[in-house]
Amino acid sequence: MAILYALVARGSVVLAEFNTSPMNASAVARQILERIPDSQDTHVSYSQDRYIFHAKRTDGLTVLCVADDTAGRRIPFAFLEDIHGRFVKTYGRACHTAPAYGMNDEFSRILSQQIDYYSNDPNADRMNRIKGEMSQVRNVMIENIDKVLERGERLELLVDKTASMQGNTIRFRKQARRFRNSVWWQNIKLTIVLILLILIIIYVVLAFLCHGIALPTCIR
Repeated sequence: MAILYALVARGSVVLAEFNTSPMNASAVARQILERIPDSQDTHVSYSQDRYIFHAKRTDGLTVLCVADDTAGRRIPFAFLEDIHGRFVKTYGRACHTAPAYGMNDEFSRILSQQIDYYSNDPNADRMNRIKGEMSQVRNVMIENIDKVLERGERLELLVDKTASMQGNTIRFRKQARRFRNSVWWQNIKLTIVLILLILIIIYVVLAFLCHGIALPTCIR
């Protein structure tokens, strides 16, 4: 049998317990309760011979069990998590003011049932393994989401850069168009000037050949 003993306590005040252990587990458990600091939540394990004492303290409420050393840690701590949830759901705030063994008559039966389930039912370990796998999947999903968000930030930066490049391209095209227009007008002006200059040269030559500005000999 994997789990042999269990208790629920507020500080060092035992509220419920159940024992199938051949050893004096209750006395050792009380010594362990004294060792666990009240000010912090914790998960701890202590060994004695071939038995392991596992304890979980949350919000001043301690759930403790004794398991043989072949049980590992997964099943005992899954049991403690289950018992803690059942106890809080059943008694709520009453567990903060209840006297010693105030819930023992009722809750010791639940301890007995869950000890038997986690010790003998193969589905218990299967469920714990599934929960562990689901937790791993959730962690992977969170990690993947973080990567997607990070990649999204990189995509946003890329979009910003692309938009900036597009803006620069539009400005460059406008500047190129203005430059082409400017060159075209300069060419037109230069052509007009050249035509005028050629006309002036032709006129000067004709005036010289025709003996005067009015071109008298050429017009007659």
